Amino acid sequence: MHCVKDTSVHGPSMFCVRRRNVLMADKRTHDELEQRVKELEQAADERKRAEELEEEKHEKEMILDSLLEHVVYQNLENKVLWANRAACKSVDQTREDLIGRYCYEIWAGRQSACEDCPVVKAIETEAQQTIEKTTPDGRSWYIQGYPVRQVDGTIVGAVELTLDITNHRRAEEEKKLLEAKLQQAQKMEAIGTLARGVAHDFNNLLMGIQGNVSLMKLDADSLRFYERLKSIERQVESGAMLTSQLFGYARNGRYERKPLDLNQLVKDTCETFGRTKKEITIHRELSDDLFAIEADSGRVEQVLLNLFVNAADAMPRGGDLFLRTVNVTHEDMSSRLYEPKRGDYVLLTVTDTGTGMDKETMERVFDPFFTTKDMGRGTGLGLASVYGIIKVHGGYIDVESTKGQGTTFSIYLPRSEKEIQKVVKATEGVIGGTETVLLIEDEAVILEVGRDLLEAMGYRVLVARDGKEGVKVYKKNKDEIDIVVLDIVMPHMGG
Repeated sequence: MHCVKDTSVHGPSMFCVRRRNVLMADKRTHDELEQRVKELEQAADERKRAEELEEEKHEKEMILDSLLEHVVYQNLENKVLWANRAACKSVDQTREDLIGRYCYEIWAGRQSACEDCPVVKAIETEAQQTIEKTTPDGRSWYIQGYPVRQVDGTIVGAVELTLDITNHRRAEEEKKLLEAKLQQAQKMEAIGTLARGVAHDFNNLLMGIQGNVSLMKLDADSLRFYERLKSIERQVESGAMLTSQLFGYARNGRYERKPLDLNQLVKDTCETFGRTKKEITIHRELSDDLFAIEADSGRVEQVLLNLFVNAADAMPRGGDLFLRTVNVTHEDMSSRLYEPKRGDYVLLTVTDTGTGMDKETMERVFDPFFTTKDMGRGTGLGLASVYGIIKVHGGYIDVESTKGQGTTFSIYLPRSEKEIQKVVKATEGVIGGTETVLLIEDEAVILEVGRDLLEAMGYRVLVARDGKEGVKVYKKNKDEIDIVVLDIVMPHMGG
């Protein structure tokens, strides 16, 4: 500061005092400006921070709104403080509509919290809680509750996360079902392989017995011996029926497929069956314009008789048997567990008014050797063979039953575009001859019996024990051989 001496008549220097006052005023103004600048900078920082917080809040809401889970923030009283878009959409309301209302009122239509509410439990236990719940509409939900704490650890509310897992549960159930079906198919295939081998060996034994009985009948000079031989034949026929059932289940054996009228087969078979079961009333509802099927008539007749006998066993005091045929398509089978091939089908339903089955029995009804009958009254192969025969024909079979209310078997067979052929029954009797027959068979008993039977009928017989030997014998005698009779399955070279 400068002070200029004033030598005027007015006394001491006043100029110096004024100068000092001006400088002090300038300093106050400067300080005020600096304070103002600081306030403006602080306000700008606060505004920027508020904008950043708002942007951060918007980003978090955007993230939460993108989730499929329902996210709901609740206070200690279960009142909604915030909800994401999925939660709002689930009740078709806006966020503003939900805030301040009770959670259980909005989503459960209740006046108090649900007994198993994970949010209530999370607040009470101060730990995460999880439940799975199925609502009355059949949907499954995975619900989690997370306690929300302040900095000091005080719980002020909870966040509820809810995810619709209906499709996931259905996928799991379908996977389990497919795994069960695969295991069942593998089991059936394994048992089928066993049954095929047993049936083949057993059939060979029966053929040996039958052949020897037939030879003995030709030379029997006593009526008493002849009748006993006939009795043995009847027992062999019963055994042959058993092997036929085994072959049917194992999907093996000979199938002669021709275009058939299923209605006619049903009529013929139920008339035969009806004569033996007069206590059962048979009702037929057969479609007039039924599609043709391509099938082995003997095997289909076997299927029908097995189903009829099964129905009769379920109605020991008599009852009603309903037979119905109708044309359908693969779309009519869409609700089934399997995936049918596209196309037209013939549906045959066989319904009885018998004792019915429980769920456990239904699940095993097509298993071989499974039976609910008393010891000695059933082999457990009837329905197993039905299943195998239908599968060989490219068809499907279902069963529906309720304990005490009867059973319905539904059989779907593919449509055939070929023209139905009339079945001509062959005349019975032994046809002899003098031609030369080449018999090829690896089973010694069958080879011997077959040769003796053919020779007894007048034929000249050449034999071979396998395919390779058969070829050699044929090449050597090809100009003399008129007929070749051979086994299909043989060692070294099959038929």
